This record gives sequence, structure tokens and C-alpha cells, in this order.
Amino acid sequence: MDRESLCNRIAIVGGGSWATAIAKIVVEHTHHIGWYMRREDQIDDFIRIGHNPSYLTSVHFNTQEINFNSDLNKIVADYDTLVFVVPSPYLKHHLRKLKVRLKDKFIITAIKGIVPDENLICSDYFHQAFDVPYDQIACLGGPSHAEEVALERLSYLTVGCIDPEKAEAFANVLSSPFIKTKTSTDVVGIEYSSVLKNVYAIAAGICGGLKFGDNFQAVLMSNAVQEMNRFLMAVQPDIPRNVYDSVYLGDLLVTGYSNFSRNRVFGTMIGKGYSVKAAQMEMEMIAEGYFGTKCMKEINRHWHVNMPILDAVYNILYERINPQIEIKLLTDSFR
Repeated sequence: MDRESLCNRIAIVGGGSWATAIAKIVVEHTHHIGWYMRREDQIDDFIRIGHNPSYLTSVHFNTQEINFNSDLNKIVADYDTLVFVVPSPYLKHHLRKLKVRLKDKFIITAIKGIVPDENLICSDYFHQAFDVPYDQIACLGGPSHAEEVALERLSYLTVGCIDPEKAEAFANVLSSPFIKTKTSTDVVGIEYSSVLKNVYAIAAGICGGLKFGDNFQAVLMSNAVQEMNRFLMAVQPDIPRNVYDSVYLGDLLVTGYSNFSRNRVFGTMIGKGYSVKAAQMEMEMIAEGYFGTKCMKEINRHWHVNMPILDAVYNILYERINPQIEIKLLTDSFR
């Protein structure tokens, strides 16, 4: 795949807020994108009113620059670079009817989650299930709430790919006055940290719901980045990585502290006494950290990394341990 086709034949797969934010960035550079949305009525409304009818409704598009389609096979056949931005629990469902080969495409996963049942980060899933070579898979990470991107507030994104030229090519597509970009070869580290920061944001929310203050939240985040680093070093110790870079620590902090963070909101509801089901029903968007917690717990049964925050969140969400009791045990382990 040449650099020109990689940069100009780009399609977005997904119709949510982060998909909409990425589409805004890309179409301003390329002036043409393909866009897969599952629901025909969402596409019809989008074309009629000029913006996503359900997410980031303040972001207006020139719909003449967008080729919408509810047929994923058609989008995959027509475009060379595919940016997947669907919730991780639904990725397998979206791909179930796919008949067009993915192995010749450049796949970018902007999904900050694990594929449930498979317990695989998305790059491994695309490689194992669809034979996509690792040098044709990239990931997008960094502290980047869709709402702030929509408002054109300065944000920093990192494109990870083991092929530095492909990473650089797509980073150039994303670069703008309000988007700063960098590249990395640490795909595994970026993807796992993107999952873990959601788990830690749920922990932050639970503690907030229990009326712990800012002093403790700082200690929680300090311990969370150490826990994240222990896991990343166990899984892939031989790659240059600074866990204090924005794609790791920055993403952790914004997800743990921001009011835009759905995982923090979900955790806050749990800390206030909501059941998991009640919290999920009240939220309009998916808190991927709920699914990520179970997946990471199962993955860590292989690695045996000391991860007390992950264990505490798992016990609260899946073992129904009282949050006050579980967090008290957690606080006793912190220094």
C-alpha cells in the first residue's frame, strides 16, 4: 500500500462520539471519507441535518464529502485505510458478516478496550482472526475526550505502529492547529494502557462516590501508573517505553479526573450505591472499563502481576463486594 492511498482512502467504522470526532479531524484534511454506520435511520438523519443526530451534535459536516454506508462490506471494499471506532464489546458483532478481506487493508484501531471472550487487544484480534499483518495495524491513543476535540481544544494523539512510516503518514492526516501528534512502535503498550486507564477511572469514580477527596485521588493515580507499568513490563519488557508519556500517564489522568469520562461517571454511581445494572441502565454510553476489568483480570491470571486496584474494581463489579469494604482494604495497601 503506497503512502498516498493510505492517506486519502480513509473510512471510519462506527457512529459514536469518538468516531464523530475522528471523522471531523480526518475529513478536514482529506475532504473525503467513507463512513460506516450500522443504522440507516442515523445516516438519513445525518444527511438531512448535517451532523450526527445522536453524538456531538454541535459538529457540522459537509455531507457531500462523506460516503455513508450501512454495508460494512461495501466500505471495506472501497477504502484502503479503515479506522475502527466501535465499542470493544460489539467489534465481533460488526465483523461477523464481513466477507471482504481485511488482510490487504491498513487497520487503525481507535478502540480503547479488549475484545471480550477472546481476551485480546484489538491489534492481536485483527491479526489472529483476519490475518492482518502486524505492520498493517496501528492504534490511536492519548488523552483525547471526543467532546474537547469537537470544541477544537488542544489535544495530543499518538499513532502506534511497528511500521514507523505508516504511523507517520496517518499522524500527518490527524495533525491540525488543535491536534498535536507523535508516533510510537509500542502498539501493545498503548493498547493495554488504554484498557487499564478505564479500569482505574472506575476506581477513581468509586472513591469519589465514597467521598474520598483530591488528596486520596492523587495517591490512587500514583499507584495506578505504577500498577500499569508493572503489567506493561511483564507483557512486553523489551520495548523502549516511558510510562510517563502522555499516551500512558496523560490518558490515565484525563480519564480518571475528567467529568467527560464515562468510566469515572460509572464508578461514581457504583460508589454512591447503584448496582452495576442500574448504573448501566442510567448511562447513555458504554463504560468500556466494566468489560475491560473482567478481561484484564482473566489475562492477568496468566501473568500474575501484582495489581491490587484491578483486583479491587473486579471484586466490586463482579463479586459484588461492598465498595466501602473493598476500597478500605485497598487504601491500606497504599503508601
